[in-house]
Amino acid sequence: MAMALIGAADGGPGAGVRVHKPFWRQLYFQVLAAILLGGLIGHFYRGAPWIEAYLYPLGQGFIALVKMIIPPVIFLTVSVGIAGMRDMGALGRVAGKAFTYFLFFSTLALIVGMIVSNVFKPGLGMNVDVATLDPGALERVSGFEAKSHDLTIQSFLLDIIPKTFFSAFTEGSILQVLFVSLLFGVALALVGDPAQPVVDMLTAVGRVVFRLVALLMSAAPIGAFGAFAFVISSQGISAIIGLGQLIASVYLTSFLFIVVVLGAVAAWAGFSIFRLIGYLREELILVLGTSSSESALPALMEKMERAGCSRHVVGLVVPTGYSFNLDGTNIYMTIAALFIAHATNTELTMGQQLALLAVAMISSKGAAGVTGAGFITLAATLEAVPTLPLAGIAIILGVDRFLSECRAITNFIGNAVATIVVSRWEGALNREQLDAALRTPPRPVAAVPVEADAD
Repeated sequence: MAMALIGAADGGPGAGVRVHKPFWRQLYFQVLAAILLGGLIGHFYRGAPWIEAYLYPLGQGFIALVKMIIPPVIFLTVSVGIAGMRDMGALGRVAGKAFTYFLFFSTLALIVGMIVSNVFKPGLGMNVDVATLDPGALERVSGFEAKSHDLTIQSFLLDIIPKTFFSAFTEGSILQVLFVSLLFGVALALVGDPAQPVVDMLTAVGRVVFRLVALLMSAAPIGAFGAFAFVISSQGISAIIGLGQLIASVYLTSFLFIVVVLGAVAAWAGFSIFRLIGYLREELILVLGTSSSESALPALMEKMERAGCSRHVVGLVVPTGYSFNLDGTNIYMTIAALFIAHATNTELTMGQQLALLAVAMISSKGAAGVTGAGFITLAATLEAVPTLPLAGIAIILGVDRFLSECRAITNFIGNAVATIVVSRWEGALNREQLDAALRTPPRPVAAVPVEADAD
């Protein structure tokens, strides 16, 4: 009997022999150390051209590597998961429950942000003169002009459909990949047993792809180092201090939303939000270092399966949640919009604030899959509400990367909670696996002996 050596990324839930490594060999420690080192270099060599020339590409390159692997991860996970369902009614139920959850909590996040802004009024007293703001600030946001005007429901729905089957994998749209994956998975399920060789082949390819994910994650400290060095070098600590009210409001509100709102949802579902955060600590630190929740999407899908969530639920909820369940982005949008209103002494009636909320609800869905979605969506929302000065976005442009980290972390945790809740709601959650995973987070595995087919 031949033996195959499979790494942690290959094994299913509970597979493998746990190998305890010294803390300095753990990915989360290495990423933390890289963030600290990058921050120090960015601070002491503030504005040095070599940081943008040589360190910034490290962060961008790592994110590009992860984005490269996201389409095959989604396609393989979703199509194989749906092929194993054989019950199309179950697919509709999962989708319906997921979108119900997304709509409710995304709207709640917008409302929470609005309440916080009205109670604490961040920005009040800054007395910014709109005439003195840089009118060209938006031009420094890559692609804003092209993307903001396309944030309509019609264009959004049409953009879900790729030009060709394969273009979905090359255009960088998560929703297009998800759309193709759903169709392919449904077709496999409808064909039934004759399609089993295709399912087996995709399953085998999936093991290779997740091994590739593990290899790419080993470069995470390098990416986090370059990305954070550039952020501190280009924007500096003074930017954080200057807009401390806005930053504190967004971070504190996001923290309370995670602990109180998502914590209550987690308690209802029978698990601890703090244990879930501990279970995902490596991915969260990676998100912090890269300011992108996409950098940890493949790892989140794998860990949710390891935590007992059904593959077909994970494959549908996680990628869809990355487009529709943006709790952190929604909190940021309302707080930032009202911060601009307070800072520029722009009076908004409750009716105008509710109109702002309605616009934000629509535009936040229309920005799905857009790079820098939080900032671009905020700009599009301000553009749709004439009362607010669009030029006011220049006030927060300098600290948006710091706020982006908070948005990404909150979005990430929100999607992890959503996956477990929808799995429980659907009766597709292995409670024993969940308890075991959250009680003792799995360590990386050096090698796992698995029996292969006989020679």
